Amino acid sequence: MTQSRYETGLQKLNQIDGLAGTKVIESLQDICPDLAKFTIEFPFGDIYSRPGLDLKSREIATVAALTALGNCAPQLKVHLQAALNVGCTEDELKEVILQMAVYAGFPAALNGMLAFKEVLKRN
Repeated sequence: MTQSRYETGLQKLNQIDGLAGTKVIESLQDICPDLAKFTIEFPFGDIYSRPGLDLKSREIATVAALTALGNCAPQLKVHLQAALNVGCTEDELKEVILQMAVYAGFPAALNGMLAFKEVLKRN
């Protein structure tokens, strides 16, 4: 029997984010359960489950993108923890954030590094 997008996504979300991912999904249930469902199905069921990249590479790309955006601190923190969960080292993540100073500017890199500092304090 083939798993649904939702089942595949939920399994991948739990593998990557664990409790943090569950908290994000739960936080949406009372205001917009459809957004919670879409969050599980599209990024995790459709994209993260693709065979082209391993989870570590996907999280490095996600951390870089969220750092570059500069306005996604809560999501960046979740994905920094996820990156650690799937095998990224602290040094690798620091380098990814530092690299964003070149392409996204120092404010984005500074905010990203401070978000990472908070994540590391919780560990």
